[in-house]
Amino acid sequence: MGGINDDSRAWWKEATVYQMYPRSFADSDGEGVGDLAGLAARADYLADLGVDAVWLNPVYESPMADNGYDVADYRAINDTFGTMADWRRVRDALHERDIRLVMDFVPNHTDEHEWFEASRRGGRTADWYH
Repeated sequence: MGGINDDSRAWWKEATVYQMYPRSFADSDGEGVGDLAGLAARADYLADLGVDAVWLNPVYESPMADNGYDVADYRAINDTFGTMADWRRVRDALHERDIRLVMDFVPNHTDEHEWFEASRRGGRTADWYH
């Protein structure tokens, strides 16, 4: 199989995808919860497994009432998992090994996001949610 920049294949049909629930994968700081830094540190392990893509369960800012699927902000990382800099390290570590990063994105689970709140108030964003 070609690398991440090889557009000659339908990678999503042929790839080995590792679904990653970061909370239970790798804890970098010993406090008992897996995090992005732990994932970045295990990039070689994933490459050795032959993983083509990591499907990362939500790590976005969230009140965590629904294991992170209740997203409050898609532009921020929940402190439980680290920082945006940690996320960039994960992205870079995976891409250096020709592993794609697929972010779990469930747009209808944003009842605490500012976009949802604005939509409820009406105006130009009233039809953003149904």
